[in-house]
Amino acid sequence: MKLDVVNLDAGKAGTIDLPDDIFGIEDIRGDILARVVTWQLAKRRSGNHKIQVRNEVSRTGKKMYKQKGTGGARHGSRRAAQFVGGAKAHGPVVRSHEFGMNKKFRALGLRHALSSKAKDGSLIVVDGVKLDAPKTAALRARFDKLGWSNALIIAGVEVDGAFKLAARNIPNVDVLPSAGLNVYDILRRHTLVLTREAVEAIQARFAEKEAA
Repeated sequence: MKLDVVNLDAGKAGTIDLPDDIFGIEDIRGDILARVVTWQLAKRRSGNHKIQVRNEVSRTGKKMYKQKGTGGARHGSRRAAQFVGGAKAHGPVVRSHEFGMNKKFRALGLRHALSSKAKDGSLIVVDGVKLDAPKTAALRARFDKLGWSNALIIAGVEVDGAFKLAARNIPNVDVLPSAGLNVYDILRRHTLVLTREAVEAIQARFAEKEAA
């Protein structure tokens, strides 16, 4: 598929050919995207939630009263979960929420995410994202002219320092290097902006996966 290339001044900068196997999938599978996003968010969870288990509660372990003859239930410790101030039964403990996912499936999810933006007309290719000076107000004015109010911008191997500084205080705009491209960040923003260098990096990334 062919797409027009623009520059930061909203002018045309030629055209670019995008491979259909990455950007031209017609049948977008929402279930694949959902599974990859769930996998990503599970990996991000810190898993440091914790409750006090029975041996950590600071209460006496002495038997409350004799086993039989009281007419009440039999209890052995005030640390039991049924008492106020006791331990919590089956509560959260420190653990990893991460689970495995096949590399080919993750790559497929990325293809579908990129294709979904291309299909919706929310994919934009820009000639480059470099600035002479890190001026946030000037960059925001350019974004308003281009209609990038909620966008993920993927630069090349490295993000230009001035552009990164200027964009970091603009709300609803994320800037990542090409290596940081991921399904979750693509879907959470309305517009996906790729530089020419990013497109080349994406093609090389999938070429390596296919060769492997």
